[in-house]
Amino acid sequence: MSVYITAIIDGFRLLLSGSQDVWSIIELSLGVSGSAILIATVIGVPIGYFLGMTRFGGRWALILLVNTAMGFPPVVVGLFVFMALSRSGPLGELGLLFTPQSMLIAQVILAAPLVAGVTTAAVAGVPRDLRLQLRALGASRVQEAWAVLKESRRGVLAAVIAGFGGIISEVGAVSIVGGNIEGSTRVMTTAIMFHVRRGEFGLAMAWAMVLIGIALVVNAVLTGLQNAGVRHER
Repeated sequence: MSVYITAIIDGFRLLLSGSQDVWSIIELSLGVSGSAILIATVIGVPIGYFLGMTRFGGRWALILLVNTAMGFPPVVVGLFVFMALSRSGPLGELGLLFTPQSMLIAQVILAAPLVAGVTTAAVAGVPRDLRLQLRALGASRVQEAWAVLKESRRGVLAAVIAGFGGIISEVGAVSIVGGNIEGSTRVMTTAIMFHVRRGEFGLAMAWAMVLIGIALVVNAVLTGLQNAGVRHER
């Protein structure tokens, strides 16, 4: 038990000391995952809206594809991105392998299907009467889309938050395409794994506590938004 207590105390000490080694990794993790979820939202929300609102032949196949992509193991995504960016791959000339950009690409691929899939379910749950009323009032397609997304905002926000939570905590893809290079591509999850193997539990605990804190903040924001929506409906 003393090992855990010592690790927690050391972790807090390192965070409060403002250690550049610790905080630079935190900044990189938040920068990569934050950028990835923004891009994934721009990609996933329109796809989710389209699949949730339209009816056409083959729609079920696209939804099946998105739902399948939601369950892609991070290591598999990392493998495909690695092969694409390697020197012998189709994108090897870009020189992105083992850079933060390669980790960004992998995380976008992981998060976008999750955002799209949850958004599809949220948008599909909006009453059809709302769309009919909007059309009767002469709303444009953009106005209709905005109204539908506003009505399903709790589900859309849940999609974005779930996507962010998934990629900030994953280790498989970023370790494969990033290489866990110190001072370049080492993020919190790969740093934890690296320092645990070396028996440096204080350092590992510092980043673990940050990840736990991020999870608490993300869920607190989501819960607050959901409760606000319920109070608004009442």
